[in-house]
Amino acid sequence: MLEPKNTKHRKVQRNQGLKRNKYAVKGTRLSFGDYGLKSLEEGEVNSRQLEAARVAINRYLKRDGKVWIRVFPDKPKTKTPAETRMGKGKGEPEHYVAPVQPGNVIFEVGGGADEESAREALRLGKHKLPLKTKFVVRPGSRAEE
Repeated sequence: MLEPKNTKHRKVQRNQGLKRNKYAVKGTRLSFGDYGLKSLEEGEVNSRQLEAARVAINRYLKRDGKVWIRVFPDKPKTKTPAETRMGKGKGEPEHYVAPVQPGNVIFEVGGGADEESAREALRLGKHKLPLKTKFVVRPGSRAEE
């Protein structure tokens, strides 16, 4: 599973209702591959979902292409044990999530994969994610010609 090796703080504080951008500013363009999976809505993707999607994509591509994961789960989610009374602190970190905004590229595929196989591989991967996504092609790449 993906998680940070060491963190400055074990638990993260809640957002105090600050206004955020509605759409992502960074991580919106394809950087490594010719094809990608772009988020259409806001949400959180945990490390298990990312790993399941990566395995599904790699299983279809076999050795034809390379996969890049563009988001990293670095935000801890905490949970208190069941049947615990109210109060008594926040709880222990249970797993890590990657916050995703609309427009963020989640996966990229390249390195010898043609558009047909990349589209099918990313279609299989997107079913493992809790967000609506779309298939994107790098503008000006050999894939568009």
